Amino acid sequence: MSRRYDSRTTIFSPEGRLYQVEYAMEAIGHAGTCLGILASDGIVLAAEKRNTNKLLDEISFSEKIYKLHDDMACSVAGITSDANVLTNQLRLFAQRHLLQYGEPIPCEQLVATLCDIKQAYTQFGGKRPFGVSILYVGWDKHHGFQLYQSDPSGNYGGWKATCIGNNSSAAVSMLKQEYKEGETNLKQALDLSIKVLSKTLDTNKLTADKVEIATLTRENNVTCIRILPTSEMEALVKKFEEEEAKAEAEKKKDKPSS
Repeated sequence: MSRRYDSRTTIFSPEGRLYQVEYAMEAIGHAGTCLGILASDGIVLAAEKRNTNKLLDEISFSEKIYKLHDDMACSVAGITSDANVLTNQLRLFAQRHLLQYGEPIPCEQLVATLCDIKQAYTQFGGKRPFGVSILYVGWDKHHGFQLYQSDPSGNYGGWKATCIGNNSSAAVSMLKQEYKEGETNLKQALDLSIKVLSKTLDTNKLTADKVEIATLTRENNVTCIRILPTSEMEALVKKFEEEEAKAEAEKKKDKPSS
């Protein structure tokens, strides 16, 4: 049935669906996992690195995490070339606002401005939706630390913890159980992000080269966006493995011998 209605992005099917937008969402479902966790003293942004080739020259800031301006960063899941276009737009909007008003753009305003463009690509003929979902982390003087997610349809929403990309539904259900609102600090959020990624990534063993983590914090009234170095990543993974081994040993001890 869908074949008659999926050749144009602007044609509704009789069930009221826009198939091209749904296909764009499907493309994101096969992309690398990205998750964000809002803590009381900062935000954690973690992403799966798919391209771990040793011959790759890592000259860029990051593979999956982009700095937008001094108070905001984002992580992307989907078609990277589409993501590059959108992140450049986000940087442009942020700098225009700074130039015009002399202050950083509020986080939600930046997200909403980009989502207006994403929505236009689902309404006008001759264009296809952007095949990318974005997680935005930021701080502003109005609402403090914030985490947003947007998808190809132009919808966006604020979150306390969420995930996009491959196995995102499993990660979100795990976050629902583990995340404690108002009680989670940055250190606990980092541990939780490693725990969630280890359970949801399609890999037998989580290693530091397969994951990329950034933190957004405030120090002396200045926003600090920091990509964790490999040494810190390895320490987090090692700590998680030790806790898992300890829990497994206790489980075996408690189990009565048959």
